[in-house]
Amino acid sequence: MASLNVGNLGEYLREQRRNAQLSLRQLADAAGVSNPYLSQIERGLRKPSAEVLQQVAKALRISAETLYVRAGILDAERDRDDVETRAVILADPSLNERQKQVLLQVYESFRKENGFGADADAGPDSGADPDSGAGVDVDAAVDGAETVKNPHS
Repeated sequence: MASLNVGNLGEYLREQRRNAQLSLRQLADAAGVSNPYLSQIERGLRKPSAEVLQQVAKALRISAETLYVRAGILDAERDRDDVETRAVILADPSLNERQKQVLLQVYESFRKENGFGADADAGPDSGADPDSGAGVDVDAAVDGAETVKNPHS
């Protein structure tokens, strides 16, 4: 994962805030964060959480993903497909919540198995057996999803 580059993030936030013609106080109020905290973020003194970045992005009407990339939380190229895939799964109205969660678990299992998951940087001694689907029993997960009754059938 890329390291946090909060100076670059702060400059970018200030530029976006000015383009939106918002004062620091107006943006802080719209994002639900304190004025001093937002000022510290803009000056590169604080590292905001992904949740705070999401609130600020919403208030600025810009993509939260853009802020995540600027903050070094997401690698722009490597993580974009993962974020989009998860968003599509979560937005699918034909799946219930349990099915979505099972599908996300299976998806993450395959990503880890192929060296792209959250534990991919841990190396071969990370404790996961590569033949095990990185800790998720895919057959059990699928069986569990099949036992959830679909009200439309």
